[in-house]
Amino acid sequence: MNEELKAVEALLEKLIEFSVAYGFQLLGAVIVLLIGLKIASWIGGKVSGLCLKKELDQTLSLFIGNIVKIVIIAFVIIITLGNFGISTAPLIALAGASAFGATLALQGPLSNYGAGLSIILARPFTVGDTIIVKGGSGVVHEVKLAHTQLIGEDKELITIPNKSIVGEVITNSHSSTIVETRIPVPHTEDIDKAIAILGKVMETDPDVPKSPSPQVGVHDFTYGGVIIGLRYWVPSQQYFQKRYRINTALLSALKHENITLLAMRDAALDPLVPSADLEEQS
Repeated sequence: MNEELKAVEALLEKLIEFSVAYGFQLLGAVIVLLIGLKIASWIGGKVSGLCLKKELDQTLSLFIGNIVKIVIIAFVIIITLGNFGISTAPLIALAGASAFGATLALQGPLSNYGAGLSIILARPFTVGDTIIVKGGSGVVHEVKLAHTQLIGEDKELITIPNKSIVGEVITNSHSSTIVETRIPVPHTEDIDKAIAILGKVMETDPDVPKSPSPQVGVHDFTYGGVIIGLRYWVPSQQYFQKRYRINTALLSALKHENITLLAMRDAALDPLVPSADLEEQS
């Protein structure tokens, strides 16, 4: 029993000696680490804000701010370890070897980060642009190193790995999307009058931008009449909402002037309508 008590007393003495010798040093290192993390976050935020004031892209600004933050945190950790007399050279070598092994094991996921860096630097699109790319289409919500997130018109979140974007054909219409409508009109109607009516609706509609101006004209010819084509731009987030409302206005204007539409059964030779679908409709 006496030997156990002596062992406990010796352990307590060692703990007290360690606390006295290194307690304040440990406390100081923790305080330095916490202050360093706060300063790193603050400086990273300031750098991002400065980049945004200089009208840099939002994604690129956030990326630069995060890089600055990570560099400062790395220096703070090195300083903290140095206070304990720990040499950082072996740790750096170990980190390099670990990074090499991780690169071989995670080639697939890491390729997304490389592709994300390419997107951030090259900026084929920015937050708020409307893009069509392999895997989906929508308004760019956020560009991260691993993936890009799009928002569809129905507010669905579409996440695309960046490696599926780089190297693909990207259609960027910025904040708008083009609407292409085709209206079949029989040859017995005044085609010029119908085009003028549709053009007036497009010109006076507040949701149709004046630049680029809407286009209305004969798109194609079909059996028994012609196909009038319309092209105009609408906000991407309201594509179907605007298209349906404008289509209703176009139809009402034609009815008001007693201009009829070409029946589908009369458009049997229309190259735009598959013959199988026509047979089902008739």
